[in-house]
Amino acid sequence: MIRSLYIRVVLAFLVATTVGSDISFLMSTWIFEEQFNESAQVNLRNFGQDVVRIYKTLPLREADLFVSEMKQLDSHYIRIYEETGQFKSYGKLNGHNPAPVTMEQVKKVLDGGVVQVTPKGIATVLLGLPLKTEMGTKAMFLEVIVPPSVIFWEWIFVISSLITGSLLILVASIFLVRPIKKLTEATKRIAAGDFNVKLNIKQTSELGTLARSFEDMMHDLKQLEQMRREFVTNVSHEVQSPLTSISGYAQALKNVDLADHERSRYLDIIIAEADRMSKMSDSLLKLSLLESQSQQLQLGTFNLDEQIRRVIVALQPQWSARNIRFELDLQPVKVTADHDQLNQVWTNIIGNSIKFSEDGGMIDVSIRQDIKKRDRPNIRPRHGYFLRRSEADLRAFFQSRSFPQP
Repeated sequence: MIRSLYIRVVLAFLVATTVGSDISFLMSTWIFEEQFNESAQVNLRNFGQDVVRIYKTLPLREADLFVSEMKQLDSHYIRIYEETGQFKSYGKLNGHNPAPVTMEQVKKVLDGGVVQVTPKGIATVLLGLPLKTEMGTKAMFLEVIVPPSVIFWEWIFVISSLITGSLLILVASIFLVRPIKKLTEATKRIAAGDFNVKLNIKQTSELGTLARSFEDMMHDLKQLEQMRREFVTNVSHEVQSPLTSISGYAQALKNVDLADHERSRYLDIIIAEADRMSKMSDSLLKLSLLESQSQQLQLGTFNLDEQIRRVIVALQPQWSARNIRFELDLQPVKVTADHDQLNQVWTNIIGNSIKFSEDGGMIDVSIRQDIKKRDRPNIRPRHGYFLRRSEADLRAFFQSRSFPQP
């Protein structure tokens, strides 16, 4: 199996050239065969008439000597027949098979007739002419002989053309294959995780289009990888929040002096946070469906203020350990939204507020109505650290489709 593209290109060139040459030769032969034969007949007839005049002008011996030394015998073969069928020949065959001559043809020429046949196709004409000498009429037959040197040089030309063309097409294939090799190397580097690949292919052909499409794909893959890393970071952050709550309340349960109702409340919080982690895991499995909007949100009506209070209580280990206080101004508001998704939004926002507040600080949490007549909480640390919602939080907030109830 031929795997090298260079060899395939050269072989394709050789096959195409050979087949094309053969087809062209056959087509030209078929179209111009009549013109070729007519031209060969005219040339051979002129030469034969010259020989006839020589024998008519000179004595037989001198004419034989003169004809035997003619330069045209390099490409012509002459046979002069007697009535008995014996003949003299002039010229060298050089491997050429002479056309057969029958006694009927000899007799026709001796009787003053002319014989002209094309036994082998193009430019191979056998011409018979009567030859009048002082010794009586003889039958002369002439035909064209292609010198071996001509055939040899034709083969040399064909082989040289094929070799030269193969070398040229090989050089051209190097420039053709070089962009493909660059694409192959770039593919290997991308597979290894390296997205900083520069192809530098400036061609405007199909390969250039392929290279630009490859660069676009590489850019998309780079963005996808960046999104994957950010996703892992965000997931780690999301998981850390309930784990911190569970760990804090589990430590508080070790207190032997803890009242039963407090112990029960702590256990409820731990169970709720564990349940939230379970739902978070389920949400991760449904992430692709959520992005394609093929998964519908689980809408329900609930108290927004109560949900925010529960989130603050769940995060108590984080803010109580740093003596952070909360000032709440939460008016009773009912909303229709996905409870779990929106709960994650408030957990992220309040968790970030705690994280970026100073120890002993205060965080204001209030619900206010904006211009669009939608109620939303306003959460702000007191010491100049204003909350900045992440893009993921805002997307989840707007996907929740929260609308206040009248």
